[in-house]
Amino acid sequence: MTDLPPFQRYLDLAPEADCVETLARQFEEEFPRLKLVSEEEASIVHPPYAWTIKEVIGHLSDTERVFSYRALRFARGDTTQLPGFDQDLFMANSNFNDRPYHQLLQELYLIRQSTMELFRTLPEGALDLEGTAAGYQWTVRNLGRCSVGHVRHHAAIIQQRLAGGG
Repeated sequence: MTDLPPFQRYLDLAPEADCVETLARQFEEEFPRLKLVSEEEASIVHPPYAWTIKEVIGHLSDTERVFSYRALRFARGDTTQLPGFDQDLFMANSNFNDRPYHQLLQELYLIRQSTMELFRTLPEGALDLEGTAAGYQWTVRNLGRCSVGHVRHHAAIIQQRLAGGG
């Protein structure tokens, strides 16, 4: 039996085939809920988690950038194997907690708009192009789905944290 790739949970959270439509729908329907978090709540670490909500939002931005970059490379026919990225290293070298929550949200919104535009304007057939990143085979489509599933994963945790469910 083969171990599932670490990003499989994000694909499972985004089963929709049309990642272009789903990226846009998530932006319109799910992203506004993130505005309901106060600056105070966004600055707290809620055990057992290690990151503040500000850091989670920054992590979402970083990861969406990485997924979009990979999608761009593969959509343009670049088959160069791309490295993985270390989210903990990224976090250790960030300044998310020093920034206002509303600015972090604005950045995430702008990155998602850029992601949506990239996917919306891809040529016919580009969603099915493949490449290797972090040692795994990806399609451009699955990178879009992972962007959606990754946000869904963390948004659900944020909701649990704010509801006191850990």
